[in-house]
Order: sequence, then C-alpha cells, then structure tokens
Amino acid sequence: MPKNKSQKEQLKPCTIFLEDEQIEALDELAEEYTRSLGQKWTRSSVVRLAVGDFLTKMKKMV
Repeated sequence: MPKNKSQKEQLKPCTIFLEDEQIEALDELAEEYTRSLGQKWTRSSVVRLAVGDFLTKMKKMV
C-alpha cells in the first residue's frame, strides 16, 4: 500500500557490515551533502539513499 506523503516513514534498525573504505566514503558523502544541501546528512541517510537507488534500478522498488 503506497504511503501518503504526509506520513512519516518508519525506520527499522538494521546492522550491516562494511569495509573501512566504504565507511569513510559514506562519511565523506554525508559531509558533502550536509554542506551542499544545507541540512544534516548522516551515514545512515546516505546508505538509505544508495540502497533505494540500487533497489529502484533493480526494479525491486518504485
């Protein structure tokens, strides 16, 4: 069922294991997005963005 845009997304905790270089790159992107977009980005938000993009490209999400 599609969510109404006024509804806040519910985030669920998830543990993932990443390489040191991946974590560093995520942190760098979070800092870049925070500076360029003027709002706080975290490692977690960058991961959600990347996973969402990947799943959309794989036609697993719309």
